Amino acid sequence: MRRTSVISRRVAAASVSLVLASGVAACAGPKDESAGGAGDGKARKGGTLTVLNSDPQSDFDPARLYTSGGGNVPSLVFRTLTTRNREAGAEGAKVVPDLATDLGKPSKNATVWTYTLKKGLKYEDGTPITSADIKYGVERSFAAELSGGAPYLRDWLIGGDKYQGPYKDKGGLDSIETPDDYTIVFHLNKPEGEFPFLATQTQFTPVPKAKDKGAKYEEHPLSSGPYKVVKNENDGERLTLERNKHWSEEVDDERKAYPDKIDVRSGLDPAVINQRLSASQGVDATALTTDTNLGPAELAKVSGDKELASRVGTGHFGYINYLAFNPEVKPFDDPKVRQAISYAVDRSSVVNAAGGSSLAIPATTYLPPQDSFGYTKYDHFPAGKSGNAKKAKELLADAGYEDGLEITLTHSNAKDFETSPEIATALQDALKKAGITLKLKGLEDNDYKEKIHTAKTTPGFFLAHWGADWPSGGPFLAPIFDGRQIVKEGAGNYNYAFLDDASVNKEIDEINKLTDLDAAAKRWGALDKKIGEQSVTVPLFNPVYKQLHGKGIKNVVISDWTGVLDISQIAVK
Repeated sequence: MRRTSVISRRVAAASVSLVLASGVAACAGPKDESAGGAGDGKARKGGTLTVLNSDPQSDFDPARLYTSGGGNVPSLVFRTLTTRNREAGAEGAKVVPDLATDLGKPSKNATVWTYTLKKGLKYEDGTPITSADIKYGVERSFAAELSGGAPYLRDWLIGGDKYQGPYKDKGGLDSIETPDDYTIVFHLNKPEGEFPFLATQTQFTPVPKAKDKGAKYEEHPLSSGPYKVVKNENDGERLTLERNKHWSEEVDDERKAYPDKIDVRSGLDPAVINQRLSASQGVDATALTTDTNLGPAELAKVSGDKELASRVGTGHFGYINYLAFNPEVKPFDDPKVRQAISYAVDRSSVVNAAGGSSLAIPATTYLPPQDSFGYTKYDHFPAGKSGNAKKAKELLADAGYEDGLEITLTHSNAKDFETSPEIATALQDALKKAGITLKLKGLEDNDYKEKIHTAKTTPGFFLAHWGADWPSGGPFLAPIFDGRQIVKEGAGNYNYAFLDDASVNKEIDEINKLTDLDAAAKRWGALDKKIGEQSVTVPLFNPVYKQLHGKGIKNVVISDWTGVLDISQIAVK
């Protein structure tokens, strides 16, 4: 469940292309050697790739990283049981084996998953990778000293809710068995057909117990990937990666590892990053970013320059921006009021406030428009392009508000396109046409997050967003609509509508039993449509991300899993 604002600057949902100003699109997959650069255009090994990012690459420890599909930079060093398919577009939203020989063998009820490791896997020091190392890597992610990773293992593994990690509980987790060096077995509390997706998380990175240095392990984690860390300055502010000579492409079908060296510079100002990539001089000619996007003004400037436009990558990722209701606060306890607002919304003005049609796609479904999520098209409260004020007024009258209604919309004052004052103002103007006076309540970002995630302080009406930890309906719908995930005390609640529908909860359980991911996707789509009828959210838009890269970058691949340039495929020669 990606919950932080980091995603707001990184990724979004549906198809991928490299967009040119002339309107021609081209996107080179891993085997297409025609992207970027001079000469014959073929991607070759060698050179240095520079990564310019605004988000700090801190806590570079597989236990502490909250990534899906192995992330980007981490995926160069940390291999996992499974990983994302390193192809462009929808094909890249599939899960494939990594350290394991397959996606895992489930028991009949999907509560036991067995993995077999490939032969010939080695660390950067030449020692073999074993199943015991993966078990230990998972176990250390439970340690309080190494907090920050995804929470699923604590919830899914038998005994995970009580386990405190290997530094305190010396016996280890009995729910993970390693009968031999190549076999690892996971015992779960309940059926989880999407365990192959979970196994892409960096917590499944092998860590040899003898080399574990606790919180200091991040300074030089032992590499299982094509690159090793040779320098980590100021907690990830600058990472220098060089080839791991013991990595072999014979046992890694996904990573290309073209550059000899990768220089990762983090914590940079976004404007500076885009300026450097635009100029593309010196080392910046072979540079890219995985977290800094072009804003509306920057995109307009770039689009007017054919050469710059040819270096803009367009990415989509599973993400939704929406209006959230708390039905425990009046008047949002009345479905007719919620439906009236749904009809009154002007998505065209919202899209414009989010940066225009190049940066946002209007949405009427909660699930993003990707097959992997089970996207099922629906629009229960058709508002058209500019809102249906007439229908909204009729519903308000039925609810007893013939003379209109005054409500408050809470939003963050952070200057991003998700919960920004600009989007709030666009909604204010649209709802006014339907007789709804919208008062805006802007909060500092930390205060906003604390209020919406704490049950006792959740506003009645506010701007919200959600991004997927992997491309499936499971981590998208369950955290928001499963009544058993409501957190009533303290922070950490994401079911803002406090929806506790027995039929929804049951269907979530039934889908989780499915190990056929395509069949599960169809069920998630149907469930999304069913939940949508209750008007507990108003989907607004799916963001689109535009990122510049240097003129010497080759082999551009952007998948629907991450929505950003895949470093593992990039060549600079």
